[in-house]
Amino acid sequence: MVPRHFLTGDELEPQELAALLARAQELKAARSALLAGATGAAPTGALAGRSIALIFDRPSTRTRISFEVGVHELGGQAIVLREGETQLARGESVRDTALVLSRLVHAVGVRTGPHAALEELAAHASVPIVNLLTADHHPCQALADLLTLREHFGRTDGLRLAYVGDGNNVATSLMLLGARAGVEVAVATPEELAPGSEIVRAAREAASGGGSVAVTTDPAEAARGAHALYTDVWVSMGDEQGAERRRELLAPYRIDDSLLAHARDDAAVLHCLPAHPGEEIAEDVLYGERSAVWDQAENRLHAQKALLELLLVESAR
Repeated sequence: MVPRHFLTGDELEPQELAALLARAQELKAARSALLAGATGAAPTGALAGRSIALIFDRPSTRTRISFEVGVHELGGQAIVLREGETQLARGESVRDTALVLSRLVHAVGVRTGPHAALEELAAHASVPIVNLLTADHHPCQALADLLTLREHFGRTDGLRLAYVGDGNNVATSLMLLGARAGVEVAVATPEELAPGSEIVRAAREAASGGGSVAVTTDPAEAARGAHALYTDVWVSMGDEQGAERRRELLAPYRIDDSLLAHARDDAAVLHCLPAHPGEEIAEDVLYGERSAVWDQAENRLHAQKALLELLLVESAR
């Protein structure tokens, strides 16, 4: 059987994405009931007897914990491998690593830098490969973001999401998956940091149910009428050398009360974390009543559990 990978998010059809988000809500409700002591709320055991290798070449808080907990709650075993703990660090090829891991585990998640390395791993693996983060894409984060929007507004189609800041991997995944979910994604970023034209074109081609993608340099334009305002750190891992230039370029793109005033009165504030209050987001906004950031962080767990079920259970039927 050909494995089903999750590398960019464009592997999901719009109907599958909607079903995945609905399943994530079911899993979240079941977990809440279990924690509250409700009878009949036992874990699904969907991954019973399965092992998932999680390779982290980059530091992680939310990704690592949410995947480890998620695999455990689905009845599986997570095997965490940090940077330097595989033979890749000593020159073993990505191809050989893929061939070996495919004989030992049932899926592999990878958090690394170059997206090409993930694609090479997937090309040689006979088990699903899941993108936990690369320099180009962060699709698992986007799943949690869409789940958060669905919770807050009861839907994703027809919503307007304004992303302001660096046109990075988070912005890319929001465009690719958001447009598929029927979201109007408006990205405001300096021209120097704008997402690539090929990604923008791919996201527009994949748009469904009223979804769309717009790119501007004006944060107020993106925020106008938005249901949610979203940002990320100004200096991501690997960008430290140009940190001061980035801060200079991104200073007008901070989420604060003045930018929120352009959005809807019920607009939610999102941030994928970690945050730097006072830089990309005002402290009172991050911790304020309109912040959905902590729901968003929790939703990594539920969205990823639904994803693992899809890749390892549903796709095998």
